[in-house]
Amino acid sequence: MPRYPVHLIDIVVAANSRRVTIRPMLPQDLELQREFFRALSDNARYCRFMTPFNELPDALAQRFGQIDYRGHLALLAEVFEDRGETMVGETMVGEARYVVDKHDQSICEFALAIADEWQACGLGRALLQRLERQAARSGIRRMVADALFANKAMLGLAAHSGYALKTNRDDARLVRLEKQLSAAAASLTLHPLVA
Repeated sequence: MPRYPVHLIDIVVAANSRRVTIRPMLPQDLELQREFFRALSDNARYCRFMTPFNELPDALAQRFGQIDYRGHLALLAEVFEDRGETMVGETMVGEARYVVDKHDQSICEFALAIADEWQACGLGRALLQRLERQAARSGIRRMVADALFANKAMLGLAAHSGYALKTNRDDARLVRLEKQLSAAAASLTLHPLVA
């Protein structure tokens, strides 16, 4: 297994004043991820996958677990909550990942999802910034994604983060997000406080 990128572990304070740990996902986080997707609203799930389903399909869960931290990087945002005597519960509240294009290693496709009650707390921006920085460090020069035209939160985040928004000629429901990464993005200073 590739070396776990400990340098990507971070703690941020969200706009709701809660401390959130951001870290690279591990293959053994599969059940944590299943719980996260199960807890998303139907709309949030649809915005992330562009197809309706209530459970994370096994085939997709398997692909999500095949992380090598180079061609496939996944970050999760999690909080820890007291659940009684000496028990601390781990709850995933956000997820972002990129997968490098098989034919052009300078391009990656990314996706992210934030738990409904954690939206507008700055986690999407924090996760996207960290993905961009790691992508640039890995030699990736362009990040792309397709988002639903109705997904105004994602389109707003992308526009605010410097992505070009282009109409998808093949599917009017979709908007293509594209951003050129510079070498300077690799040394981007990340702020511990998100807003």
